[in-house]
Amino acid sequence: MKTMGHGAKQELPEGCKATIISFTSPRDACRLSSVSRNFKSAAESDAVWSKFLPPETYTILSQSSAPELAARSKKEIYFTLCDNPVLIHEGRMSFSLDKRNGKKCFMMSARNLWIICGDTPQYWTWSSHRKSRFDEVAVLLNGCLLHIGGKIDTRLLSPSTLYRTYLVFTFTVEAYGFAHLTVEVTVGLVGTEATTKNVFLHSQELMDDDQYPKQRSDGWWKIELGEVFCEGGEDGELEMTCLASEGTQWKRGLIVQGIDIENTERN
Repeated sequence: MKTMGHGAKQELPEGCKATIISFTSPRDACRLSSVSRNFKSAAESDAVWSKFLPPETYTILSQSSAPELAARSKKEIYFTLCDNPVLIHEGRMSFSLDKRNGKKCFMMSARNLWIICGDTPQYWTWSSHRKSRFDEVAVLLNGCLLHIGGKIDTRLLSPSTLYRTYLVFTFTVEAYGFAHLTVEVTVGLVGTEATTKNVFLHSQELMDDDQYPKQRSDGWWKIELGEVFCEGGEDGELEMTCLASEGTQWKRGLIVQGIDIENTERN
């Protein structure tokens, strides 16, 4: 039996290090990988990063636009999904991970939403947009009533997670009718009382307020619809709606990419 000399330090087996690191966070694992070569090997192992990936990841990838991603290391899969959402549900939804904690995030495309008169050519048209992750966006040609909504199965979402939802949109250069338009937005689980508030789609300089949209890093605008806590383990649907019913105010030029469902937790 091998004994340690006086004052000698016994090195933990890599498997033990990996087990310990897997109870931390993705950020901590990245920091620990720079401690030493031995820690780097453990911190970058599949044993660690499999704990940070949602258990449904491989099932989702097998039905996504990038099934080949499943052949990469767990760490590569994690960071690829953080930076590059993949398309699922026949290209009508995207799936990604929150880089801070691996929580699942989704965007529902405009085609996956209901848009009142969305298939009526004199009111709406469908076209491609070079900055959209989806094949089609919805473009408002002319209309008074604006009613957009969508639902997502709560079983898709990460359990015990607070989510915030956003309408993701932009405008054409000929857009009008939105400068002072009030939009009523609601978010809630179907069958429960939804939260409701009024927002504006037209940005206002120096207005750091949730009632006004903020520009995303990809150039699109987003307006918060509301937030909801997903407990998990239960069948249900999360529903989001946007309604502007001022019948005398004609509008045009709104481009809808979809509704984003993001994790709000920091760790």
